Amino acid sequence: MTKDSFTNSILLIEDEENIRSFIFTALKNQSYKVTASASGAEGLHLAASLCPDIILLDLGLPDMDGMEVIKKLRSWTAIPIIVISARTNEHEKARALDQGADDYITKPFGTVELLARIRTSLRHSRQMQDMSSIHQKPYHYKNLTINFENHVVTLNNEIIHLTQIEYKLLTLLARNSGKVLTYTFIMEKIWGPYTDNNNQILRVNMANIRRKIEKNPATPEYVFTEIGIGYRMAEGD
Repeated sequence: MTKDSFTNSILLIEDEENIRSFIFTALKNQSYKVTASASGAEGLHLAASLCPDIILLDLGLPDMDGMEVIKKLRSWTAIPIIVISARTNEHEKARALDQGADDYITKPFGTVELLARIRTSLRHSRQMQDMSSIHQKPYHYKNLTINFENHVVTLNNEIIHLTQIEYKLLTLLARNSGKVLTYTFIMEKIWGPYTDNNNQILRVNMANIRRKIEKNPATPEYVFTEIGIGYRMAEGD
């Protein structure tokens, strides 16, 4: 069991029940947070709503080819994708990787190999995120500080506990502080283009964030609503 596994979420898209059950159990035993889907359409919806840390994808799905799932995912997200497939043809492997998959495991495979591939993909993803934020100084305004590298939000020098989605929303606004971000832009960045057009989920999460960081959510100091347009975060120091 690894320390990192406590904070990593995995989406498994696999239609064969016995394989899905085997992988689900193996990952749960390592304390990963696992969500499973048996179809491509449901998998795309879950990817957009959950924003998992990694996706395990079978190519032979009942409703659409896995290659199409990869293509749709890559149109909006860089979440690591590991293909798990019975297709052994080298051309198929190359095509999946060209479409944007990060790795490819051929069935049958063992738990040790699967876990090693997952750790490698997560480590690589973390390194890429660190590189992208290495020159970005923390956001600071009044008593609120967001350290992007350490993923820590503090208010009055006390750590604020946010959900994964709340943290992504707040940091998206902070990285664009002073700018108005439209509802559509935020929805696509956080949940992807396959989420519902109804922005109720966005409003609920923003209300939760305000309850945690604003002294009086009705008269905010940090995150402002631009009526009918979107949200704007106070420009940092």
